[in-house]
Amino acid sequence: MARFIGEFECKIDNKGRIILPAKLRSQIPDKDAKAMVINRGFEKCLVLYTNADWNMETEKLTVLNDFRRDARKFIRQFNNGANIVPIDASSRINIPNSLAEYASLKDDIIISCYNHKIEIWNKAHFEEELKFDDQEFSRMAEELMGNSNNTNTPKGPEADGKTN
Repeated sequence: MARFIGEFECKIDNKGRIILPAKLRSQIPDKDAKAMVINRGFEKCLVLYTNADWNMETEKLTVLNDFRRDARKFIRQFNNGANIVPIDASSRINIPNSLAEYASLKDDIIISCYNHKIEIWNKAHFEEELKFDDQEFSRMAEELMGNSNNTNTPKGPEADGKTN
């Protein structure tokens, strides 16, 4: 699984092409240097995956019961718009029109990377998505990361400072 990091301001041209920044391009494994998978993300952004990471994401869908209508609908919606996008010699990808429309990609965009995902955002939507105060971020960290099931939390007698 690839691990990406960074946030990049870019432009999308009138043909729907984005130049992948050199600092991002250098993080893409050689085996994925010619093409990646792009799809709709949540919150009206797009997500770019390596082929292996896309396979890992879609593998998660196999646990859903496709005898249930809501599961079938979710699987269809999740896969809706997925495309293989070649990376050309100039490090550009061409965003399919339907995906560019879904994410309202025009002119200024943000590429935001974390873990195995490369998100592509309309700049204004991205800035709006990140609007919240420090107290909200602290509350989210406590709620999402501060539970006792966190694997980074010491367990056993060492956790409370007691030893035998």
